[in-house]
Amino acid sequence: MSIDMYLPSLPAIAAEFGAEPAAAQFTLAGFFVGLALGQAIHGPLADRYGRKPPLYAGLALYVAASVGCALAPDMATLTALRFVQAVGGCAGIVIARAVVRDRFDARTSARVYSLLMLVMGLAPILAPFAGGWILVFAGWRAIFAVLALFGLACLFAVWRFLPETRPANTITGGGIGATLRIYADLLQDRGFLGYALSGGFAQAGMFAYITGSPHVFIELYGVPAQAYGWLFGLNALGLIASSQINRRLLLRHSADSILRRANRTTVVLGLLLLGIAAGGWGGLPALLVPLFGYLASLGFTAPNAMANALAWQGARAGSASALIGALQFGVATVSSTLVGLLGAGSALPMAGVIAGCGLSAYAAHRILVGDDANGER
Repeated sequence: MSIDMYLPSLPAIAAEFGAEPAAAQFTLAGFFVGLALGQAIHGPLADRYGRKPPLYAGLALYVAASVGCALAPDMATLTALRFVQAVGGCAGIVIARAVVRDRFDARTSARVYSLLMLVMGLAPILAPFAGGWILVFAGWRAIFAVLALFGLACLFAVWRFLPETRPANTITGGGIGATLRIYADLLQDRGFLGYALSGGFAQAGMFAYITGSPHVFIELYGVPAQAYGWLFGLNALGLIASSQINRRLLLRHSADSILRRANRTTVVLGLLLLGIAAGGWGGLPALLVPLFGYLASLGFTAPNAMANALAWQGARAGSASALIGALQFGVATVSSTLVGLLGAGSALPMAGVIAGCGLSAYAAHRILVGDDANGER
């Protein structure tokens, strides 16, 4: 929601503040930095104090920052407040993964993550569509007011419906030193790192698409803001469908074996997208085909990489989930920034970054996990 709903408004934001399109895209990069750093904070807190208290604090911060974004007087303030908004909102990301790990084993976790992607996949369908209409009738600032109300609804849902899944007698103690030691141990685990980076690089390609697509679709190809939501939603449908196919495949195949095949697919589709963008063949319809395929492949990479990375983390699941998020959104920050820096005259920067992310995802798994993984870690 926080990313997808305001995407159609990026050109309007740049126009109101008299800025270049790249400046508006940097509000996304600031959000990704906040997601990366915030998760590194919320994860250890969730291990020490339980899952719900950090979630309450994060959502409260998210609501306050959303209100601030709606009132932002300039691009610099908006970018800073988007960073704060992400620091608060990412509590939901890291703690949701830890809650799943608290309750299920690796293969079942992968199936649950696939189910979560069904729910999460509705946001890219509905949010840009809703954001486009809010932009037309009320302006871009109203989008952030709606996000503030959404945050309040989430606070109520957590209070009313979410049980505490972290048993009180296993909550870990220790301060910053203990947290840093856990992170150091995790970074020396080749299997954990391989799965985390494989999923992170693959998803970074999606964030390159999220950053670059408003400019490519709306400004280069003249797609109306409202219609942009439909194109964005079409790609999200592919992600939803593949994540549910993944749930069924997990009944017969290991998460690792599915991930290996998906990584090869992202390489092929990323290079195909790059070739089409470089050659200028077929216009927007030709670009949409490999984009759809790449984004759909994430339904096979993201849940399986996450499940295997967290499979043996036990009591430090919150910290492990936080480190995964920090690594993934750190890579996403780089990918989205590169799209903005490489120029705005064609679809080539977006396509090139996506292709590089697909290659990096394959390489991370191949080098760090290798051929000996049994798929259940």
